[in-house]
Amino acid sequence: MEKLAQVDIGKEFFNEQKNLTELSDIGSLVSIIVQAAMVIAGLIFLFLLIVGGISIIAGAGNDNPEQTAKGKKAVTSAIIGFLVVFAAYWIVQLIQELTGITILG
Repeated sequence: MEKLAQVDIGKEFFNEQKNLTELSDIGSLVSIIVQAAMVIAGLIFLFLLIVGGISIIAGAGNDNPEQTAKGKKAVTSAIIGFLVVFAAYWIVQLIQELTGITILG
């Protein structure tokens, strides 16, 4: 019995992807490191945003302006850090477009 709802997505999505475990040159190594750094930066941003938000809420609930200020500082630092990482990524993309050299695979 053939099921018509099943679709083999393996050929569509995974056939043309590079194997990132192959380190044929320094560019692929840099690409892996930068991709991992972007994921780690995103996780750190999310963690700081959540912790800062909880600190702001807890400080406001306890009428503790010092804790609220620390929470605001954590959220502000997280946003600034994320913007720096985001800008760095797009600067690398711009350099790729201008020079024609593939930096991030």
